[in-house]
Amino acid sequence: MSTSHDGTLLDVRGLTVRFPTSDGVVQAVSDVSFSLSRGETLGVVGESGSGKSVSNLAIMGLLNRQRTAISGQVEFMGRDLLTLPPDDLRHIRGKDIAMVFQDPFACLHPMYRVGAQIAEAVTAHQDVSKDAAWARAVELLDHVGIPNAKSRARDYPHQFSGGMRQRAMIAMALVHNPSILICDEPTTALDVTVQAQIIELIEEVKREFDIGVILVTHDLGVVAETANAVMVMYAGRIMEYGPARQIFEQPQHPYTWGLLDSMPSIERRLTALVPIEGSPPSLLAPPPGCPFHPRCRYRFEPCPVDRPPLVSPLPEAHPDACHLAWDEKVREGAKRSVTRLGDAA
Repeated sequence: MSTSHDGTLLDVRGLTVRFPTSDGVVQAVSDVSFSLSRGETLGVVGESGSGKSVSNLAIMGLLNRQRTAISGQVEFMGRDLLTLPPDDLRHIRGKDIAMVFQDPFACLHPMYRVGAQIAEAVTAHQDVSKDAAWARAVELLDHVGIPNAKSRARDYPHQFSGGMRQRAMIAMALVHNPSILICDEPTTALDVTVQAQIIELIEEVKREFDIGVILVTHDLGVVAETANAVMVMYAGRIMEYGPARQIFEQPQHPYTWGLLDSMPSIERRLTALVPIEGSPPSLLAPPPGCPFHPRCRYRFEPCPVDRPPLVSPLPEAHPDACHLAWDEKVREGAKRSVTRLGDAA
């Protein structure tokens, strides 16, 4: 599904990732397809182990090709990133497609000043002097809201707070004005107020530079506030994919219903949250049929045997991978409807 043919930046088709191990083959990602347009935020949600991060690492070329079986197509500006030689992909990674990782403290080298690490990202793709690279680092630190950026650029990562480290990682990702920014759990382990600031910063960056953003998160509230499109993943597969307003106003898949039921809200503040029973399956041996059926309260005869395709039940509906009849999807989805996207935050 694409929101725009004219402004499409990234077109992923049938992305499949397998990790051969001594215990068997880990089926990390299976037949994932989506597109990203300029000015769009795609929210990718799902439990841990659903394939969200692996999909983006494959797109970035950060998986060891010698130990990973990757198939499908990842077209960026008319070039398939999966077939590019490593040197060509290195020119794109960090320059045209940048990534903000989950743990900034683990990504920043503890022995180098923050400004020096951002300056190194500048010189990796530009033939500029050290002074010019340092000036660019200070400029970006100031741009992402680091106070006294000129002096703080000389600090080490441990001298930054968690929110400031994440801002520094965003600054590093922006050094070459990329077309696509991939944010992998950018607000994990941050205070709620800092989370809001980081999400607001990402939105400002998207609007200012007119880029496409892929936002990987567990937080449906964040997705409801910021995303134009939502992709719900489970066991390495897409369960539901569509415009954010449709996903929240008329969710169609039992897994999405479970995620919404387990999300705190003002209306349910005095009632217990409803968790999804059970655990995600092992990707060494995913269950036959629908991967969610062992945990699904709505499963029936075909679910354990036939894997439902990701298709639109009706022309006006968005794609989902579920055997349930449309009438039941409408009825159960209406119970979880978030009429205003802000209600989910």
